[in-house]
Amino acid sequence: MAVTERELDKAEARMEARREGGHAVSARYDARRAHIVVALDTGVEIAFPAARTEGLAGASPADLAEIELSPSGVGLHWPRLDADVDLPALLQGVFGSRNWMAAQLGATGGQSRSTAKAAAARKNGRKGGRPRKAVNG
Repeated sequence: MAVTERELDKAEARMEARREGGHAVSARYDARRAHIVVALDTGVEIAFPAARTEGLAGASPADLAEIELSPSGVGLHWPRLDADVDLPALLQGVFGSRNWMAAQLGATGGQSRSTAKAAAARKNGRKGGRPRKAVNG
């Protein structure tokens, strides 16, 4: 499939619009903090935890240290892990795909975090757990 000049111009315009919010000029892995540190062209430097990012969680420091910038500067790629991170999404707090993010939220959402919640869960458990929904037929 051949790409027309017009299609190429549109794609370049879309990419330039994505770069307006800042693009990466360098990226490195900070092993001491276990964070990925990205320097943007705006002078801003951001850091995010590798363990909380899809495709990077559980990776070795050596694998995390090898980071490539996309030609546009709006993406990061880890060749050893075949993992990618989109900077505009990352800046909005998106650390992975919708399904991956939902699984992370679901895993932490039901954990007992307060004394009152833990006590209520124990009390409910002694009663046989959550009541079953009535079937209407």
